[in-house]
Amino acid sequence: MNASPDPTAPDTDDASVDHVQVVLSDCSVADADTVFNVLRAHFPSDRGAGTPRQTGDAGPKVWTAGFVAAHSPDRGPGVLLAGPVTATLQGGPVAVARLREALDAAFVVADLGAASGDQEIESQLRLTSPEHGAPPGDR
Repeated sequence: MNASPDPTAPDTDDASVDHVQVVLSDCSVADADTVFNVLRAHFPSDRGAGTPRQTGDAGPKVWTAGFVAAHSPDRGPGVLLAGPVTATLQGGPVAVARLREALDAAFVVADLGAASGDQEIESQLRLTSPEHGAPPGDR
């Protein structure tokens, strides 16, 4: 697991309704970086601009970052991935919906499941590339 916080980034560890924790798995380091770059283009993050680093461990790889989704994102272009990425989003329902909106604009997103609590939701998604890098809504 590699969560490399940026000490200059906004504090995303508080219980803010705008905070969303993102966990990426089942993907390459390059694809994790691509997804985090898309989200960082729209939302402040505790991760900063650093590329995820892979440790020498042979176990499953998981990358995490926190984002502050205090506003709706602008629409962006479709983004290519080398393979599918599993993304788990956890936070307040409005903030998770905002991050989901940014992911929907960049990737083809399939719902794998969701669980909701009193004031928080967890949503598991499968991200894949849109056809030929076109925005997913333009197909």
